[in-house]
Amino acid sequence: MRNSKKRLALFASGRGSNGEALYKAMKEGYINGEFVVIITDHGTAGIVERSKSWNIPLIVMERSDYDSKASFEQAQLDALGPYKVDGIVLAGYMRIVGAPLIERYEHRILNIHPALLPSFPGLHGHQQAIDGGVKITGCTVHFVDAGMDTGPIIMQNTVPVLPDDTEDTLSDRLLPIEHKTYKEALRLFCKDKLTIKGRVVNIED
Repeated sequence: MRNSKKRLALFASGRGSNGEALYKAMKEGYINGEFVVIITDHGTAGIVERSKSWNIPLIVMERSDYDSKASFEQAQLDALGPYKVDGIVLAGYMRIVGAPLIERYEHRILNIHPALLPSFPGLHGHQQAIDGGVKITGCTVHFVDAGMDTGPIIMQNTVPVLPDDTEDTLSDRLLPIEHKTYKEALRLFCKDKLTIKGRVVNIED
């Protein structure tokens, strides 16, 4: 059974660029996993059209449709239940994951952030790096915990920050590095090669 594919849920809020890179890597056999369901909190997000072409079930769950944060988070758990997922992949999911989901899938929720955590957490990581005057920035794939981009770090990669960079140019240059890093981190996760001791993620590949 160790060679069976990991059943993964994809959570996305936007165009789905990282999600598409991961999907292609799975189809090519680089990652021993498969997206069995996609959850988005925006019914007009680009990931909606991508899900149709992938023929993967899509669930739209907008926070405004629920009368409380607790009911929204419970609905997420209920939606995932039938799919029996082994892990959750956040790819441009712009909402903080609630405690019930984290507790149910502890150390099985992965996220990518466009900065070298713990520096520049939260929104606009590219602009934060530019404003901070750093010469090098990058991306971080990490496990999700209850904090804002504070979970154990799995993998990081870097790009230079150029003197004339804008948020857009830096984002464009970093994006292919994000794809590469997330694919490698998810490959290791799906091979059960990641172990956590305290806050340190050990890679046993």
